[in-house]
Amino acid sequence: MIFARRPEPDSAGPATEQISFSEVSVGVLDDTPTGDVYRPILTDVNVTLDEPTVAIIGANGSGKSTLLQLFNGLVTANSGRVLIDGLDPAEEAKQVRSRVGFVFTDPAAQLVMPTPLEDIELSLRKRVPKAERRAAALAVLEELGIADLAERSVYELSGGQRQLVALAAVLAVDPQILVLDEPTTLLDLRNKEKLRKLLSDLVARRGVRVIFSTHDLDFAGLADRALVVDSGRIVHDSNPAEASRMYRELIMSDSS
Repeated sequence: MIFARRPEPDSAGPATEQISFSEVSVGVLDDTPTGDVYRPILTDVNVTLDEPTVAIIGANGSGKSTLLQLFNGLVTANSGRVLIDGLDPAEEAKQVRSRVGFVFTDPAAQLVMPTPLEDIELSLRKRVPKAERRAAALAVLEELGIADLAERSVYELSGGQRQLVALAAVLAVDPQILVLDEPTTLLDLRNKEKLRKLLSDLVARRGVRVIFSTHDLDFAGLADRALVVDSGRIVHDSNPAEASRMYRELIMSDSS
């Protein structure tokens, strides 16, 4: 069962369950007719996160997806330092990725097998003996209420169904931190509420820490803390209600 309470970490694990960014900047070199030009994506990010659930709010192109990808080393900082429970993703990527599960906005980025069942079995290949994988994969799908999708072609599924399957594949490997990039984008109201309850259950019963980006300010209310990202900087840090208010003001000022 994927929702059993997580056991206490042993003494060999990281001592601090905390995520910290210190003077973190990320940028890329754009090739222009006059030569390479540095384009900043994130600038001087300083934040420490230890809440069970954190929402990251921002417009498209604000840098929030890049910020999320720093959590498990999909992106590395050009300067500054990222620590995930005392581990540096740039130097200890394998250990960090064993702790941090990442769900992309587009499930096509991570669903690689013909059916949901096969995809989750693939996720379990290093954790569960081959003879037990099918039953374990079915149990994960059952927990998410999507066991009926087990042997359907992923190409026949709706975008929202694919998103839930991608989440199931990540949860199958028992992450301690779950990072979701715009998880509600493809979900209808029914599945959005299913996701809300699922994430709350993961936090309450299994001790998973959840970090997600969203445009859905109602969904952001699930979080204990919310960051507003604009032009590559964290411009506001508070509770979700206050952060949502500040984000609305920011959007209105940009459009006037």
